[in-house]
Amino acid sequence: MVSPELGPTGTLVKVRALGEDGRVYFDLRDGKTGSFFPADKEYRVGDVLLIHGEIEGDVRIEKVPDTTWPDERWVGVVKIKLQDTTVVEAGGRFRAVPSVPEPDYDVGYTVHGDDTNGVVRVFSKRPIRLLELPEVDDSVISRFHVEGEAGLDFDHFGGLDAIVARARELIEVPLKSGGALSTIGVRAVRGVLFTGPPGTGKTLLARIVASQAEAAFYEISGPEIFSKWYGQSEELLRKIFQDAASKEKALVFFDEIDSIAAQRDDQSHEVSKRVVAQLLTLMDGFSSTENIVVIAATNRPQDLDAALRRPGRFDWEIEFPYPNEVDRRDILEKTAQRVRTCGLLPHGVVAARSDGWSAAELTQIWTEAALLAVADDRDEICDEDYVGGFERVSRYREEAGRAPRSAPAR
Repeated sequence: MVSPELGPTGTLVKVRALGEDGRVYFDLRDGKTGSFFPADKEYRVGDVLLIHGEIEGDVRIEKVPDTTWPDERWVGVVKIKLQDTTVVEAGGRFRAVPSVPEPDYDVGYTVHGDDTNGVVRVFSKRPIRLLELPEVDDSVISRFHVEGEAGLDFDHFGGLDAIVARARELIEVPLKSGGALSTIGVRAVRGVLFTGPPGTGKTLLARIVASQAEAAFYEISGPEIFSKWYGQSEELLRKIFQDAASKEKALVFFDEIDSIAAQRDDQSHEVSKRVVAQLLTLMDGFSSTENIVVIAATNRPQDLDAALRRPGRFDWEIEFPYPNEVDRRDILEKTAQRVRTCGLLPHGVVAARSDGWSAAELTQIWTEAALLAVADDRDEICDEDYVGGFERVSRYREEAGRAPRSAPAR
């Protein structure tokens, strides 16, 4: 007698399993299942049957050719390919199908096929995902690979001579002479931490060092590394370091690293924990043949994860202070060389009156001075524009509530 799950008259079914009590279990085309006790026939797993008759009435079971059962086509990703069997993940389940010589396919391909014929078509050499994530390819990595600015050298960095000398010693020398350090038998510098208030020249000095060392330069702003997709932040970091390792020498610069590598605790975001762990793994994984130096900049070094400041990581630190009067005058004189000016400008007066200003704030003077010059139909900056620009920036600082900050004497 046929069970109630049998369905309507003339149902095509396929034998799925045989019970010890003689019951035959079958699949229907719509995915449902059923079972019956055979009368006087024997069946095998895989047999295709056509069941005639009403559920409540007489039933006639007829065995029909296997080709009568149309194989369900599926789209899936090849997981294993053996000589005789291929395992495909399709629709959240694994299917074992016969391996075929044509079409040509391999593990990871997205394919179209059925259970009888195996793979019949290749859609892509890449795996399709239920949730397709943006691919981290060369175009993405290129956004972080910054081309060196022509003519950028240490003359563009005003003041802080001791800071510049230390940076060249820790970063430029290893990039240019990494082989010599290895010959001596010392561990090469891998990570240097730039600390100090905003606008003191941390990013500019990193760019200059990379330019003078003729090294590939990768600039990563902290928030740029985060992705809403699980695991993609770590993948992006890995791809950047892989690209850097392919260069003869490279400098990877993290700006605002405290935004991505803060101290890990129970309240830390899971993504941040994974990114910190990935960065630690990458810095520990440098080989002796990889000429890479990693620089990180922050004005909150106390917030960094302690593991980042252990030996072999960011164990070297350079602190960038606010420039003193001598440094401020040097900054003003060097930045003046990049703009059109007329006559002698009172750099000494402005330097004396700008105690506690950062290099970035001093540079703002030229923008304001240029606006004043253009307003008076001039194409160069004169002393009155220069002083006016200084007074404007000074007023903006007061309105922003920036108290004077004394620079250390040197």
